[in-house]
Amino acid sequence: MAVVQELLNISTRGQGTTEVTREVARIVERSGLRTGTVTVFCQHTSCSLVIMENADPSARRDLEGWLDRLVPPDDPHFTHTYEGPDDMPSHIKMSLTRTSEVVAFGDGELLLGTWQGIFLWEHRTAAHRRRLVVTVVGE
Repeated sequence: MAVVQELLNISTRGQGTTEVTREVARIVERSGLRTGTVTVFCQHTSCSLVIMENADPSARRDLEGWLDRLVPPDDPHFTHTYEGPDDMPSHIKMSLTRTSEVVAFGDGELLLGTWQGIFLWEHRTAAHRRRLVVTVVGE
Protein backbone atom coordinates (compact mmCIF):
# COMPACT_ATOMS: atom_id res chain seq x y z
CA MET A 1 0.00 0.00 0.00
CA ALA A 2 1.14 3.49 -0.82
CA VAL A 3 0.20 6.70 0.98
CA VAL A 4 0.11 10.19 -0.53
CA GLN A 5 -0.84 13.25 1.50
CA GLU A 6 -1.50 16.84 0.44
CA LEU A 7 -2.87 19.97 2.08
CA LEU A 8 -5.78 21.72 0.45
CA ASN A 9 -6.46 25.39 1.25
CA ILE A 10 -10.03 26.55 0.73
CA SER A 11 -11.34 30.12 0.98
CA THR A 12 -14.92 30.41 2.19
CA ARG A 13 -17.30 33.33 1.81
CA GLY A 14 -18.87 32.83 5.21
CA GLN A 15 -21.67 30.48 6.18
CA GLY A 16 -22.51 27.89 3.59
CA THR A 17 -21.09 25.00 1.64
CA THR A 18 -18.16 25.01 -0.77
CA GLU A 19 -17.75 21.98 -3.02
CA VAL A 20 -14.26 20.46 -2.91
CA THR A 21 -14.93 17.29 -4.95
CA ARG A 22 -12.84 18.35 -7.95
CA GLU A 23 -9.88 19.34 -5.81
CA VAL A 24 -9.96 15.99 -3.96
CA ALA A 25 -10.31 14.12 -7.26
CA ARG A 26 -7.24 15.93 -8.64
CA ILE A 27 -5.20 14.86 -5.61
CA VAL A 28 -6.28 11.24 -6.13
CA GLU A 29 -5.33 11.53 -9.81
CA ARG A 30 -1.91 13.06 -9.02
CA SER A 31 -1.23 10.24 -6.54
CA GLY A 32 -1.06 7.76 -9.41
CA LEU A 33 -2.91 5.22 -7.27
CA ARG A 34 -5.71 3.26 -8.94
CA THR A 35 -7.69 1.67 -6.08
CA GLY A 36 -8.11 2.62 -2.42
CA THR A 37 -9.60 5.26 -0.19
CA VAL A 38 -9.13 8.98 0.25
CA THR A 39 -9.68 10.65 3.60
CA VAL A 40 -10.42 14.37 3.77
CA PHE A 41 -9.83 15.84 7.25
CA CYS A 42 -10.71 19.40 8.31
CA GLN A 43 -8.24 21.00 10.74
CA HIS A 44 -10.74 23.44 12.27
CA THR A 45 -13.39 23.50 15.00
CA SER A 46 -15.91 25.86 13.41
CA CYS A 47 -16.47 24.23 10.02
CA SER A 48 -17.07 20.67 8.90
CA LEU A 49 -17.29 18.31 5.96
CA VAL A 50 -20.34 16.66 4.47
CA ILE A 51 -21.17 14.47 1.50
CA MET A 52 -24.33 15.97 0.08
CA GLU A 53 -26.32 16.40 -3.10
CA ASN A 54 -24.34 18.37 -5.67
CA ALA A 55 -27.04 18.87 -8.32
CA ASP A 56 -29.64 21.08 -6.64
CA PRO A 57 -28.24 23.73 -4.25
CA SER A 58 -31.63 24.03 -2.54
CA ALA A 59 -30.94 20.68 -0.81
CA ARG A 60 -27.85 22.20 0.84
CA ARG A 61 -29.70 25.42 1.68
CA ASP A 62 -32.46 23.39 3.35
CA LEU A 63 -29.88 21.47 5.40
CA GLU A 64 -28.13 24.71 6.39
CA GLY A 65 -31.45 26.31 7.38
CA TRP A 66 -32.44 23.30 9.45
CA LEU A 67 -29.12 23.33 11.35
CA ASP A 68 -29.42 27.11 11.89
CA ARG A 69 -32.84 26.58 13.48
CA LEU A 70 -31.46 23.76 15.63
CA VAL A 71 -28.49 25.86 16.84
CA PRO A 72 -29.42 29.57 16.73
CA PRO A 73 -26.70 32.18 17.33
CA ASP A 74 -28.69 34.09 19.96
CA ASP A 75 -29.04 31.30 22.55
CA PRO A 76 -28.71 33.08 25.93
CA HIS A 77 -27.19 29.94 27.50
CA PHE A 78 -23.94 30.17 25.49
CA THR A 79 -20.95 31.43 27.47
CA HIS A 80 -18.29 30.82 24.79
CA THR A 81 -18.92 33.99 22.75
CA TYR A 82 -15.43 35.54 22.69
CA GLU A 83 -15.38 35.70 18.87
CA GLY A 84 -19.00 36.78 18.49
CA PRO A 85 -22.52 35.35 18.51
CA ASP A 86 -21.66 32.71 15.86
CA ASP A 87 -18.71 31.37 17.88
CA MET A 88 -20.35 28.66 20.01
CA PRO A 89 -23.00 27.78 17.43
CA SER A 90 -20.23 27.07 14.89
CA HIS A 91 -18.53 24.67 17.32
CA ILE A 92 -21.81 22.86 18.04
CA LYS A 93 -22.61 22.57 14.33
CA MET A 94 -19.15 21.13 13.71
CA SER A 95 -19.60 18.57 16.48
CA LEU A 96 -23.02 17.52 15.11
CA THR A 97 -21.62 16.97 11.63
CA ARG A 98 -18.19 15.59 10.65
CA THR A 99 -14.57 16.68 10.54
CA SER A 100 -13.60 13.96 8.05
CA GLU A 101 -15.01 12.00 5.14
CA VAL A 102 -13.66 8.81 3.56
CA VAL A 103 -14.41 8.02 -0.07
CA ALA A 104 -13.42 4.91 -2.03
CA PHE A 105 -11.81 5.26 -5.44
CA GLY A 106 -11.33 2.81 -8.28
CA ASP A 107 -9.55 3.11 -11.62
CA GLY A 108 -8.15 6.36 -10.21
CA GLU A 109 -11.59 7.98 -9.85
CA LEU A 110 -13.75 8.79 -6.84
CA LEU A 111 -16.60 6.29 -6.43
CA LEU A 112 -19.19 8.85 -5.34
CA GLY A 113 -22.82 8.35 -6.29
CA THR A 114 -24.32 10.24 -9.22
CA TRP A 115 -25.54 13.20 -7.13
CA GLN A 116 -22.92 13.15 -4.35
CA GLY A 117 -20.29 15.80 -3.77
CA ILE A 118 -17.81 16.55 -0.99
CA PHE A 119 -18.45 19.90 0.68
CA LEU A 120 -16.64 22.04 3.21
CA TRP A 121 -19.39 23.52 5.40
CA GLU A 122 -18.42 26.88 6.86
CA HIS A 123 -20.35 27.61 10.06
CA ARG A 124 -18.92 31.08 10.75
CA THR A 125 -20.54 34.19 9.25
CA ALA A 126 -17.21 35.71 8.16
CA ALA A 127 -15.04 34.45 5.32
CA HIS A 128 -12.20 32.16 6.39
CA ARG A 129 -9.22 30.34 4.90
CA ARG A 130 -9.60 26.64 5.78
CA ARG A 131 -7.07 23.82 5.57
CA LEU A 132 -7.96 20.24 4.67
CA VAL A 133 -5.59 17.29 4.91
CA VAL A 134 -6.21 14.87 2.04
CA THR A 135 -4.69 11.40 2.51
CA VAL A 136 -4.81 8.89 -0.34
CA VAL A 137 -4.16 5.23 0.54
CA GLY A 138 -4.12 2.50 -2.07
CA GLU A 139 -2.27 0.75 -4.83
